[in-house]
Amino acid sequence: MSLSSHLQELRKKHQHLSEKVEEAQRSPGTDALQVTALKKEKLKLKEEIERLAHA
Repeated sequence: MSLSSHLQELRKKHQHLSEKVEEAQRSPGTDALQVTALKKEKLKLKEEIERLAHA
């Protein structure tokens, strides 16, 4: 897998997580810990994207 296609996949995953976080925050029954876990995962992806993009 080339670097550009890997970055593209990571960006798709990041976008998907963004949507999941927004959806979870709109749902009144969502556990705050679940939202926090999603946000941490999203941040890890963002950091990985930035690291690879500037390598």
